[in-house]
Amino acid sequence: MSEAPGDIQTLIDLMARLPGLGPRSARRAVLTMLKKRGQVMAPLAQSMAQVALSARDCVRCGNIGDSDLCHICRDDRRANGEICVVEDVADLWAMERGRAFRGRYHVLGGTLSALDAIGPDELRIPALIERVGDEGVTEVILALNATVDGQTTAHYIAERLEGRVRVTSLAQGVPVGGELDHLDDGTIGAALRARRSV
Repeated sequence: MSEAPGDIQTLIDLMARLPGLGPRSARRAVLTMLKKRGQVMAPLAQSMAQVALSARDCVRCGNIGDSDLCHICRDDRRANGEICVVEDVADLWAMERGRAFRGRYHVLGGTLSALDAIGPDELRIPALIERVGDEGVTEVILALNATVDGQTTAHYIAERLEGRVRVTSLAQGVPVGGELDHLDDGTIGAALRARRSV
């Protein structure tokens, strides 16, 4: 039996559904918010209600914004012919944090997975193929996770775009500041295969 009254337990149960929060973490978060209702809980609830109303998926790339086209797709300076393909919005935001890529993005919404019955039509792959033809794209950069499903998806996209546009992928291997002794065998193998002249 729960010690929390009904409404509070409902909030705890909803919070526990979030990634990284289990029942105990959710309970601690809710208790903290209750202690700081004016400073934390009320502004959080107001912000969540606002975002629930205003957040939209970009109709072009799949990013999340507050209008039909995200700020990246609206920026003419980023229409340089390069599209970086990522699995989800979190990956797009990670790429943007690095400030190394100045082109546009395409969010697939996941990866191909035979086990989960996710094929190309369940993802935004057809929209990517269409964009390549419509937007004068010169290069598609595949920035997909180095998982079996990620690499399967990358291979599928590369085959679909073969002969139409240059397709590249992110380098994989030893991270900056990484020590060989702490890396797994797969990372070391990928680093050896992606070696370059010094």
